[in-house]
Amino acid sequence: MVVEIHVPLLPTPGLPDGSYSFPWIEEVEDFLSDLEDQGDVEVFDEGEEDGDVYVFFITGAGEGDLLAVGSRVTILPGVPAGTFAVVSNDEAEEFGLGRRVALPLPA
Repeated sequence: MVVEIHVPLLPTPGLPDGSYSFPWIEEVEDFLSDLEDQGDVEVFDEGEEDGDVYVFFITGAGEGDLLAVGSRVTILPGVPAGTFAVVSNDEAEEFGLGRRVALPLPA
C-alpha cells in the first residue's frame, strides 16, 4: 500500500522577492524523512510535481497510520489548504488512481 499526499502547488504568500515560492515542500520532505528515520513510515519515492499539485509518497505502515501522517502534513507551516490523500499501491501506473481521502482526517 502507498498513500499519495497531494498538496496544491501554491506559492507561500508574503515571501520576500526572489525567495523560493514553495518552501513548504522542503518542510514536508524533512518531516517525512524524520518519520522514516524513526521507523514510523517509509518514503516510497521522491516527491514530484504533477500538474497543479505536488505529490509525496509514503508506505511502510497501515492505512490508518499513513493517513494520520497525511493529516499531520496539512498542519505543517506553509502547507496550502486543499491537501488530500490517495490510497493506492506500488503497481499503480499513474498518480491519483486510488481512493481519494480528504485531509485532515476528522477528529
